[in-house]
Formats: sequence, C-alpha cells, structure tokens
Amino acid sequence: MQNEREILNKIIENVQKVIIGKKEVVELALMAVISEGHVLVEDVPGVGKTSLVSAFAKSIDCSYKRIQFTPDVMPSDITGFSVYNPKTGEFMYKKGAVLHSFVQADEINRTSSKTQASMLEVMEERQVTVDGNTYKAPSPFVVFATQNPNDHAGTHSLPESQLDRFFMSISLGYPSLKDEVAIIMERKDKNPVENLRSVATVEQLMTVIKAVSNVYLDTKVAAYIVSVANATRKHHSVSLGASPRASLHLARIAKAWALYSGRDFVLPDDVQKMAVHVLSHRIMLRRDAKIKKISANKIIEEIIAKVQVIQKDKNDS
Repeated sequence: MQNEREILNKIIENVQKVIIGKKEVVELALMAVISEGHVLVEDVPGVGKTSLVSAFAKSIDCSYKRIQFTPDVMPSDITGFSVYNPKTGEFMYKKGAVLHSFVQADEINRTSSKTQASMLEVMEERQVTVDGNTYKAPSPFVVFATQNPNDHAGTHSLPESQLDRFFMSISLGYPSLKDEVAIIMERKDKNPVENLRSVATVEQLMTVIKAVSNVYLDTKVAAYIVSVANATRKHHSVSLGASPRASLHLARIAKAWALYSGRDFVLPDDVQKMAVHVLSHRIMLRRDAKIKKISANKIIEEIIAKVQVIQKDKNDS
C-alpha cells in the first residue's frame, strides 16, 4: 500500500507544478482516475481545465485528446468512421477522437444531443462500434467533460440520465491573488505543461486501480452510503434523488480515498469527504428550491450532517 501511495503523491506533486494552489482539486480528480470514473468540470473559462487534464496525461505518459464541442461536431467525429481504401478494396477504420486515455470534452453542452449521446455511450461501454466492428478504449480511459455553469446561450443541457454517468463533479474556481501572481510568473516564458515529465507508468497506475478494488468496505459503511443516497430521494427540496449507480460510485471513490489516506478499509469519514462531489450533480432540485437559490451542495452537506453513521455492534467481528 505504501508503494501505491508513493505513486499517487508523485502524480499529485507533478500536476501541482502546473495547477498552482489547487491541491484538493488535483486530489479529487486523481481519485476519479484511479476509480475509473469520468469527471464533470463545471467552471468558467480560463481557470486551468485544459492544463489540469493534459498535466495528468503527461504525468502518467498517456495519450491525450481535447475535443472542442460545437453544434457542427458529428457523432462520427467522436467514435470514428470507416474509409474506403481503393488500393485494397476494403474499408479501413479511422480512429475517432475519443479513443485516448485522457479525453477533454470541452463545452460538451454546446453540441447536439445526438453527439452528446455518442460520447456518453463510449464513456459507459468503454468501446465504440462502427459498421459492426468493436474497438475498445485504452486503459486507463477517463473523460473530463467541461461546461460553463453561467452561460446557457446556445447550449443543450445534459439530461439527468447522462449526468448520472459522470463519476463526480469538480470546480477549480479562481485562484487566490497570491497564486495568480505565481501563475503569471510561472508562465512568463512558456507553458509549464511543455516541460512536464512523466513520473508514473500506465502499469503503475493500473496497479493502483487494482489496489482500490481490494480496499475493504464493511457492510455497515455500505448501509451508511445507501442511507445518504436514500435521503436525497426523500428530501423536500429534491425532485430526483441519487441513483443506485451513485451509491456504487460513492463506495468506489471512498475506497480510493481510503487507499490514498494509507488505509486498506473504508471509514464513514471517506464517504463524507466524497459525498458532495459524487452526488451534487445527480440530484434535481424542485422549482421552489431553485427560486430560493438553494444549492445541491448545501443539500448534500445537510444530509451528511443529519444521517447517522450506523454503529458497529459489539457482537460484530
């Protein structure tokens, strides 16, 4: 376990050379990576989303692709298509933009619903099917999809069923004044991402991913996760609560955080640490809650404060 922690810390330290003053965001994003989950980044332009994803790809020596979504992007641009080769008389597959280890789907809400669906299908199935042939995504395979929460002109909002496929949501936010000065000084000559070197291999990352699966999750902690998810379904300000898939994702990333914290078992604290990031983008608020400007984050925090941790019985082993 010590070896896995060293790998994670090396990656985090390396990415922080580019993403200054945002260690928690870097940690959260890496937890999604080792949980084999996709990330929704809801943020304003210019805060470092592209730098974050490309820095992860370079740190682990993985392929990286940025897709700028616009209304004219077609599903075939994402999944790939067959091209006729007159020399061989056969059709050859031209790889789509999505078949890379780290994919940045920029402004995913600015493309058509059909193109969104093609992207999200690959995220779920981890493969594409073109003309009856199946092509698997590489391992690791993580999509960071971005959208601006403050600009809705000309956008197509992701439906609830597609939002549910994102493992977690994060936001970088604006840097502090001190950190912004450091960013300017760091980038006065060139982009620091260009000088970033890998500090881990794909094989090492896959070893960490396997170690996450081996972290122990007690039935009582699993019951606590379900209680939190169920509380979102009954909350008076929520019209659509967290799904069973959300419970699975929360359990998985709690195991990842436990591993990062140096433990081979999950504590309720791990669940509480990750709950807002895993659940907030999945719940739909009632109209009156929106009018009162009640945020999904606040609701999850309120639920975490109220739902009691199920105590272990004395007779339990």
